[in-house]
This record gives sequence, structure tokens and C-alpha cells, in this order.
Amino acid sequence: MEDNAYPALTTIPWDHSPITVYIDNVNVPEHYSPTYKEQVESAMTYWENGGNGHLAYEPEFRLVDSESEADIYIMWVENLEKDAGVENGVAGFARPYEINGKYVRVDIVLEVGNYEGYAWKQYGDANMRELAKHELGHALGLGHSNDRRDIMYPTYDQKDNIDPLLVERTRPFIYAAVIVSAITVSLSVINWLRYRGKRRSIEDKFLGGKHGRS
Repeated sequence: MEDNAYPALTTIPWDHSPITVYIDNVNVPEHYSPTYKEQVESAMTYWENGGNGHLAYEPEFRLVDSESEADIYIMWVENLEKDAGVENGVAGFARPYEINGKYVRVDIVLEVGNYEGYAWKQYGDANMRELAKHELGHALGLGHSNDRRDIMYPTYDQKDNIDPLLVERTRPFIYAAVIVSAITVSLSVINWLRYRGKRRSIEDKFLGGKHGRS
């Protein structure tokens, strides 16, 4: 195999366009983040705009409101190793169902986190976006690449360490801190203005209106 091989599982796997997609953000695990749906939509746009340049056709997606309407069904589990018994390091998989060499449906399962040593860690949005790109690549007919720079290489880099759920939980506290800081600054300005007013009245009383330099 050449260094930059991009084997296709199926050259043109779909016999129709657009390809309908249902993103299941209702039946979700405990640590699912609402921001993950946006990452999947971004991954869809990536492939519609050409992706890694190795598709033999131009895919078009359309979001639908139910699983029954979907060509591609995307769902999440807490952890694939624990919930589905897959080997450690597998963060998602795409399972195609085909008839006469054409896909009639593809199920994509993504996990929301994995274990680092003994600790379980939530995936950030950038990781989820890269994971979704990879699995959608399979759903579009691409196999694994042996080019480490390509999205279809069978691994992904940790793009970020930001827990999106933690961001959501702490957002109200951040807003509160900003408000408290604004109030503190305002009170300081008010107190300074009061002090300056008192100082002027004292200077007027004892210095006969001859003010010093502030």
C-alpha cells in the first residue's frame, strides 16, 4: 500500500441525494453535551465542502426529524468500551447496511468520553467534531487511510481539554462574577466621587475656595 492510500469501501455507496441524517439528541447518555449536535453538523458541512478530497462524488445532507426517515442515524453512548464491549481506544463506529453494493442505512455510534488510566474523561467539542468527521467518512464509503495527516487515519488527536458540560455548568457563575465586578467598580467610582465632593466642601470652608491639585 502506498504511503498516501485512501481505500474506498464503496466508491459511490448511495443511489440518491440528498442523504438524510437524524441526529439523536433525545436518547442520550448522562454526559452528553448539547454542543455535540453542532459538531456533527459541522462535520457534515466539512464533507459537503469536499472533505479530504478523496470522495468520488459530492455528498449532500439533509437533516430529518425522526430515525425512520434517516439514511444515517447518529447516536451517542457514555463509553463504547463499557457499554458495547469494544476494545479500548475505539471512540466511534459506523455500521453500514447495504443491498446490491449500495447503502440503505448507516448507524453511527459515538461515545462521549473515554478512560485515561483509571479516570474517565469527557470529550471536548473539537474532539467530537473530528470523531464525527471520521465516522461520516465511513458512512460516505471511505475506508481507513494510512496517512496520519488525514481524517480517515484510524485515530484522532486530543484537540482540546475543555469539558463542554463543565463550561455550561460554570457559565452562570462566570456571568455572576462579571456582574459582581461591575457593581464593585461602580461602587468604587461612587465612593471616590463622594470623597472628592467632601474634599471640595472642606477646601471651600477652610481655604476659601483655593483648591489644591488632586
